[in-house]
Amino acid sequence: MALVLASGSPRRRQLLQAAGVPIHAIMPPELPEDPHRDEAPVAFARRISHEKALAVAAPGHHVLAADTVVHLAGRIFGKPTDDEHAASMLAALSGRWHAVTTAWCLRACGPGTPAGPAGPALLLHSRTSRVWFRPLGPADIDRYLASGEHHDKAGAYAIQGQGVALVERVRGSYTNVIGLPLSAVLRDLARVGLLPAVDNPAVEKP
Repeated sequence: MALVLASGSPRRRQLLQAAGVPIHAIMPPELPEDPHRDEAPVAFARRISHEKALAVAAPGHHVLAADTVVHLAGRIFGKPTDDEHAASMLAALSGRWHAVTTAWCLRACGPGTPAGPAGPALLLHSRTSRVWFRPLGPADIDRYLASGEHHDKAGAYAIQGQGVALVERVRGSYTNVIGLPLSAVLRDLARVGLLPAVDNPAVEKP
């Protein structure tokens, strides 16, 4: 039994593969990812990851879905629509703390896996890290936008790439900011038997 990753993110795939997780297939579902009116950022991330996990048909395999949201004071910073939109996001994040929440949903199935009345077990969790951007001037923002890295990135930056130069401090999981809080996710994968059991007191339990 292996894992179906309900995400097209190469960063999530790379994190899991680096940890030795067997991935059977990559099956990102096509779903609308717009927040509901007055929906809080964490609730939004959890809802989207849950919907993605349920949308993938993969009999006999575990399904892992995730969603990462950049937010500040209740405002969700999604993927920029154009360079001007990206520049306004980076300017708003400049010189202050913002939050990055990743929610993940593991739809577990197979021998020995508990199932509820509605079907396979669902493990739904989230983690939030805090990120401090150094103060950015117009030239800093223009230089970063010229890299093209901001395209299709929540918050218009990628901490694992050239965007690391924008970041001064991170509180919490660094891999969470990339797109998956790896230690916590690996613990869930161990719980459903996909990985050997782990008992590391240094790893925060979901």
